[in-house]
Amino acid sequence: MADIDRARIEAAVREILAAIGEDTGREGLALTPARVANAYSELFSGIGVDPATALGTPFPAETTDLIVVRDIRVRSVCEHHLLPFYGVAHVAYIPGDTVVGLSHIPHLVEVLAARPQVQENLTAQIVDTLEAAIAPRGAVAVLECTQSCVASRGGRQPDALTVTVASRGELAEPTRRLEVLVLLGADKSGQLPPSRFGGGSQIYGADIHNATTDSGGAK
Repeated sequence: MADIDRARIEAAVREILAAIGEDTGREGLALTPARVANAYSELFSGIGVDPATALGTPFPAETTDLIVVRDIRVRSVCEHHLLPFYGVAHVAYIPGDTVVGLSHIPHLVEVLAARPQVQENLTAQIVDTLEAAIAPRGAVAVLECTQSCVASRGGRQPDALTVTVASRGELAEPTRRLEVLVLLGADKSGQLPPSRFGGGSQIYGADIHNATTDSGGAK
């Protein structure tokens, strides 16, 4: 973790408050600079951390079947406006010679998210780190997030959901990637909703076999 200069953060927060016309000495704002410094030390704790360390020590794979860890809670800060974005991440990979412990996948997401980010970059960094660490035959990451910069400013669309997908190796092939997206789109009972990841009934109304064998199914 990079050193956080709390004194500089506090001074900067006081300057911002003064710049917007606030009274930095009033009771409600007295502790705000220190609170922001504490929040930043948590939100940006991943700066300077090698994300590969989050994956622990790989061990020999005993399967060549798809491994999926879904509904990982994720929160990060957009580097454009320093506003939070939050949602869920789903990570899937086909093992090569080695695998990592399942609990290390959420830790990888957490480390990469704990720095100023752009959602599409974060999505790519998850699969690229996994690919570099254990050389899977294929990997996919999907993030579904609410962006505060979309919800609270500009277009002000609080219900808008940003979905980003990054795929590598065998799972970058369209029909294989679609198979994974269909699996991730199923709810916990195994049912497929009418729409997820921007897809419509043309994809999610079909069974997995049909969806993954018809390369024209994704519009």
